Amino acid sequence: MRVIGTAGHVDHGKSTLIEALTGTHPDRLKEEQAREMTIELGFGWLTLPSGEEIGIVDVPGHRDFIENMLAGVGGIDAALLVIAADEGIMPQTKEHLAILDLLQIPSGLIALTKIDLIQDKDWLDLVEADIRAAVKDTILRGAPILRVSARTQSGLDELRATLSEILKQKPARPDLGRPRLPIDRVFTMSGFGTVVTGTLSDGHLATGDEIQILPSGLSGRIRGLQMHRKKEETAVPGSRTAVNISGIASEQIQRGEVLIHPGQYQPTRRLDARFRLLPDVSASLKHAGEVKVFIGTTETIARLRLLDTEELMPGKDGWIQLELRDPVVSVRGDRYILRRPSPGETLGGGTIVDAQPKERHKRFDENVLKSLAALAQGSPADILLEAVLALEAATLKEVVARSHLESTQAAQAIRELFDSNQLIALEDGQLNPISETLVMASPRWNDLQTKTEKLIRNYHEQFPLRRGMPREELKSRLKLSPRVFNAIIAKLAKDNIVTETGSSVAKAGHEIKFDNGQQAKVQALMRKFAQNPYSPPSAKECQTETDEEIVNALIELHELVAVSPDVVFRKQDYDSMVAKVRATIQMNGKITLAEVRDLFDTSRKYAQALLEHLDAIGMTMREGDYRKLRK
Repeated sequence: MRVIGTAGHVDHGKSTLIEALTGTHPDRLKEEQAREMTIELGFGWLTLPSGEEIGIVDVPGHRDFIENMLAGVGGIDAALLVIAADEGIMPQTKEHLAILDLLQIPSGLIALTKIDLIQDKDWLDLVEADIRAAVKDTILRGAPILRVSARTQSGLDELRATLSEILKQKPARPDLGRPRLPIDRVFTMSGFGTVVTGTLSDGHLATGDEIQILPSGLSGRIRGLQMHRKKEETAVPGSRTAVNISGIASEQIQRGEVLIHPGQYQPTRRLDARFRLLPDVSASLKHAGEVKVFIGTTETIARLRLLDTEELMPGKDGWIQLELRDPVVSVRGDRYILRRPSPGETLGGGTIVDAQPKERHKRFDENVLKSLAALAQGSPADILLEAVLALEAATLKEVVARSHLESTQAAQAIRELFDSNQLIALEDGQLNPISETLVMASPRWNDLQTKTEKLIRNYHEQFPLRRGMPREELKSRLKLSPRVFNAIIAKLAKDNIVTETGSSVAKAGHEIKFDNGQQAKVQALMRKFAQNPYSPPSAKECQTETDEEIVNALIELHELVAVSPDVVFRKQDYDSMVAKVRATIQMNGKITLAEVRDLFDTSRKYAQALLEHLDAIGMTMREGDYRKLRK
């Protein structure tokens, strides 16, 4: 599910338009409804003509609430800029455009609303011309302008169709195996407990997953998921997602924190970034000034250090290092916004190039500046790692092909990623750009290892008397291809995390153990086998005497041998019977069913089951009424 954000001045009818499109008024607070303005983030859902369901984030338009807007606009796929026909471009509209531009929102459209109030077509043409002039240097310079009226419903069908077409041209968000959900709302729902919402990126979440809230470090588990107000087992990247969490109270979580899988991200108090100061700011930017930082849904204060200039002039770019008051969660490539704390003003923004700088940089250091420039372009190791994350598990040859790196660069990047443990080899083999060895990024491997261990552990808890979880069931639950699954199980076995027994996989060290009550039933059953070793209780009688799980466990432990669905023998009795049948055939050259029956003083049922079993395992072969040893 894609997400769009709506922006516009308070008087432009933005919330009314959303209600006309979705049937839901995004202003949920009493104060918002009384003042007829959006103060907090609002949310709605819409089904497009293509059948695609999208989420809508309605951000505040009033200047006093611009910082609330920044918490909701970062994760959107497209922007819907709302401008009223009777008002035209307002000063606040220009600030919204600047923010959309700084965040590089990939696409969007412009809705010219309240056209039912304007009878003069020339006036509408003039307003459109003003809009085109205002957006000509922004990300929305080529965006379509649609004339609509929420009151008369005019133009709404075309708006939906245009939005559908815009989103169709945008690829789905990649699943990089490292989910993060910047939290924009926290609340308690009766009967469910803590719920957080946000726009999911970089990976998927599933019901039952263990999660962590950063930067607090609190741990919990996903109790349930909703996308588009529907319960789902899995949430995908790019979707508006509500997560019901167990183990954490709503009072312990706040907007701006990030929900992740444990161990996949680390908070930071320092960021290296490329920054662009807007051309129409009120003053230049000085070194060591205090700024407000907005990244994802997080807002914090930072000390800004200019690394390549004494003073940054309006409209200019520069390298900066932000020293943050509060820890944040970020990765290379994230977009951010800076504002002046007082008086409030949007200064500019840019891209994070290093989310975990090792130290405070020395200003005007040429080596530092060259390193930052290389990171901004993306080092070969960064590019290769992104390719691995996008492919989940692939051969090195496939990864290098996707990265478009030159062979020498790729070879160096491969060495760097393995040396820093960011890349895991799932198979033994050469580690070079043309290798067919399967590899996986460490976050994805850690996630998969945890999930595999959890599935096997849960299976042992449910079926303690079974040797292990069937391989095919485990492969199906992990949703892996045969090659990747086999490689993963082999690696886990090599690392002594799991053991393989026939067609099952178990936790290393797992043993089948009977409790006192079960052991008493087993002993009583074995006494019956001892009384009639060659005419023992049937499988069904054994199950009645104990239960099906105990009988299957005895077979797994090789204390019983099943020669047919209904005939089982004790292992020592089975071995004795096989040896006698073999010896008789070796002496006489053949044996009949009747001779086997008489040899063990048993019934035809047991003799026939034994002989058919020996045929099946390849010891004997039938010729007419006789059995001979198979050559």
